[in-house]
Amino acid sequence: MSSRREFISKTSKAAAGIYLGTLGLSAKSYARIIGSNERVRVGVIGFSDRFRSSLLPSFLKYNQEKNFDIVAISDIWRVRKEEGSNFLKQKVGHDVQPFPNNEALYNSKSVDAVIISTADFQHALHTIEAVNAGCDAYTEKPFAETMDDNIAALKAVKNSKKIVQIGSQRRSGDNYKAAADFIQEGKFGDITMVELSWNVNQPGRWRRPSLVNNIRKEDVDWKRYLMNRPFEEWDPRKYLEYRLFWPYSSGMPGQWMSHQIDTVHWFTGLKHPRSVVANGGIYMWKDGRRNWDTTTAVFDYGPSNDMSKGFQVVFTSRMHNGDERPAELYFSNGGELNLITNKISPAGGLTKNHADAMKMEPNLLPAMELITKQTEVVASANTGSDPLTNTHMLNWMECVRSRKQPNAPVEAGYSHSVATIMTNAAVRTGQKATFDEKTQQVMAGGKVFKY
Repeated sequence: MSSRREFISKTSKAAAGIYLGTLGLSAKSYARIIGSNERVRVGVIGFSDRFRSSLLPSFLKYNQEKNFDIVAISDIWRVRKEEGSNFLKQKVGHDVQPFPNNEALYNSKSVDAVIISTADFQHALHTIEAVNAGCDAYTEKPFAETMDDNIAALKAVKNSKKIVQIGSQRRSGDNYKAAADFIQEGKFGDITMVELSWNVNQPGRWRRPSLVNNIRKEDVDWKRYLMNRPFEEWDPRKYLEYRLFWPYSSGMPGQWMSHQIDTVHWFTGLKHPRSVVANGGIYMWKDGRRNWDTTTAVFDYGPSNDMSKGFQVVFTSRMHNGDERPAELYFSNGGELNLITNKISPAGGLTKNHADAMKMEPNLLPAMELITKQTEVVASANTGSDPLTNTHMLNWMECVRSRKQPNAPVEAGYSHSVATIMTNAAVRTGQKATFDEKTQQVMAGGKVFKY
């Protein structure tokens, strides 16, 4: 068993050509079979704002009922490690062991599962660490920001047979499940267009000025932070405001679009776009960021072997005007499906007058609610413990015990990552991005996109 796991670990790293410096821990699994009533010991990987404000409240909503307990925390910033340990002690009612890095946590053999909420580019690599150490994982999105990381993480999870829930919480929402059923049962007709948007007007979004001013280089393991990214000198902004800086985050595509494009894959069964083009720039916030504050990406979707069939998806996002009401509109020849109002309507469908003129049958969807029961739908990702995250966390807990696949399995993370990486390739190169099925690499301008 030990040699087999070592072989898998080495093979996946060699195939992806990446450096996983902190994976020097033993590759043998010390996982145990968790009994139906046995306590599941959970470790926290990264005491982030997302974890504290959203994931933790959702966890605490069900942890006693499901007998899950947080027992350890790992954070490479000394301040956050100590702050997190003390904060969690107050929440769970007992000491929570702090560790300076993930290797030390896993070597302690004190956890059965982990919640990963670290920098965007680290999610896939930290998932590899978790499953190689015999742990199940709840991994925040975006799953991966490069295809090498994406490929390596998918292989590691599939080989480990561990339960990994990707933080695409729409997959646990009743309204989204109803939309998936309506489309997959053929009631909607062929999708002809999808419009996705996510707009905010928040100068401080992804900025952490007070923390940037107070963090000290000697309190952070900068080398561990960089993992397999190209070396750069210590920069507190790239550590604390990483969402503004490629290659630590793709910004809008990884943070926001990954949620919305995931529904396209789920509803249609398609695994990735055929091509992506993008335009935009930094029009408002001239604060040294590398990632755009305004983005428009246009996708072509459809079967890779039949270019006569397909549809277009447009994603738009701006950070200088908007009230954070993410919109997801699906269109067919018969009408529209609106995932903000959760209504299906004949709006824009083929009316009798226009159909008669072409000697065609009219095509109009019924006007109906997607869901009949009262369900609070929270579209924003900045909402604290919202119903979607609550249900998503519960689903993960239940799957850790049942060993069934969760609502957002690793394949969902792999697919949304292909789309976000393709978008980032189009953004970074100014070229149309495509996907090579054989090599599983994103191509732009005839070259494999890396950084």
